[in-house]
Amino acid sequence: MIACKTRVRYCETDKMGVVYHGNYFNWFEMGRTEYCRALGKTYLEWEREGVLLPVVEAHCRHKHSVFYDDEITIWTWIENAGSASVTFGNRIERDCEPGKIVAEGWTKHAFVDKSGKIIRGKNELAEIMERQMNKIGDEERNGE
Repeated sequence: MIACKTRVRYCETDKMGVVYHGNYFNWFEMGRTEYCRALGKTYLEWEREGVLLPVVEAHCRHKHSVFYDDEITIWTWIENAGSASVTFGNRIERDCEPGKIVAEGWTKHAFVDKSGKIIRGKNELAEIMERQMNKIGDEERNGE
C-alpha cells in the first residue's frame, strides 16, 4: 500500500466548496500513477514498452464530504491481479481526521497493447503486480 498526498484545489469543488464527485477518480489515478512508480517504472515507461492499462470498471463510495483546501491522503494497493487485468483499491482520508475514510473504491484495468488488444499470457507488468499482491497477502497472513 502506498500513500499519496494532495490538497483540494478550488477547481475541484462545486459552488458550496465541496469536492465534485468525479474528482475522486482523478485522485484514484494519482494513486495508481504513484503505485506504478513505486514498482520501479513510471506508467509512461510501461506505455513505451507497449503495456497500457485502460480502465474497464470503476466504483467509488462517498462517505463524507471533502472541502476546498483540505489536505487529503490517497491510499492505493493492488486488490487483485491476473494475466489480463489488475484491480487497484483506493481509500481517501482527510488529513485533519486521520483514519476517517471519506471515500473508498476501486478501478479495474485490462492489460492491452498499443493497438488496444488484450495482452494474455506473458506480461512483465502483470507478473510484477501479481507478485506484489501475493507478497502483501503473505505479509498480512503472517501478521507483519
